[in-house]
Amino acid sequence: MHPPIRTRFRHAQVNDVSVFYREAGNPAHPTLLLLHGFPSSSHMFRDLIPLLAERFHLVAPDLPGFGFTQAPARGDYAYTFDNLARTIEGFVDAIGLTRYAIYVFDYGAPVGFRVALSRPERVTAIISQNGNAYEEGLSDGWAPIRTYWTDPTQENRDAIRFLLTFEGTKWQYVHGVPDESKVAPESYTLDHALLTRPDNDEIQLDLFLNYASNVGLYPAFQDYFRTRKPPVLAAWGRHDPFFLPPGAEAFRRDNPNADVHLLDTGHFALETHAVEIAGLMEGFLGRVIART
Repeated sequence: MHPPIRTRFRHAQVNDVSVFYREAGNPAHPTLLLLHGFPSSSHMFRDLIPLLAERFHLVAPDLPGFGFTQAPARGDYAYTFDNLARTIEGFVDAIGLTRYAIYVFDYGAPVGFRVALSRPERVTAIISQNGNAYEEGLSDGWAPIRTYWTDPTQENRDAIRFLLTFEGTKWQYVHGVPDESKVAPESYTLDHALLTRPDNDEIQLDLFLNYASNVGLYPAFQDYFRTRKPPVLAAWGRHDPFFLPPGAEAFRRDNPNADVHLLDTGHFALETHAVEIAGLMEGFLGRVIART
């Protein structure tokens, strides 16, 4: 029996950002770039990485403003999705990645799709786990944030601060999960602890406002799916309160060969379905990526 492959915990310097990342597996194997969402970090991939590390090279960075990435203060770094994508492009260059499949979740989707638009020749496949690119995928839960987009007053900004509370963070993890005992409490507890760092709440509210730019890019993302036809696997928690199943099914509109699976869980599907998602990924990637 082979010993388990250990995950390494590293930093890479990208201009004035020290990007923390998790890495496992042989770099000679096909690479998976894992991009987390709000309000999490690469910690969300802690169960998935060991399941795939024998066959793949996995790299999971923390975005600026999240996890253990060390980024400049709000006034010295633009906390926008364009800038997060630029930092991730610099990150993959810094560690020497030239070809990779991308796993995108939540905020990781608009970041990863921007990277794909910028460098389409590098992306071998896309795994979208509740990573949205279609209007029909947006639930009514976005209503207070949409109000903030159209009228960015301080009152509307303050109205969405509940998403930064411990209760709001835990709810994102457990909503729609049939058995909450399967959700490890360190997940939402760590997220909340990092959200409470000085000025991080304002960074998150800046990103909520800038999320409108992602919706504006949906047509460009969809054109990329349609014209470049990257292989797509959508593994989606069907009870997600933010990103609805039609957002997963819509990938088939632009890429009829998209592989879509709806799972009996919520937003953070890896908390309960890491084994199932790893199995879907192995089958999917085995079909679409040549082994090295």
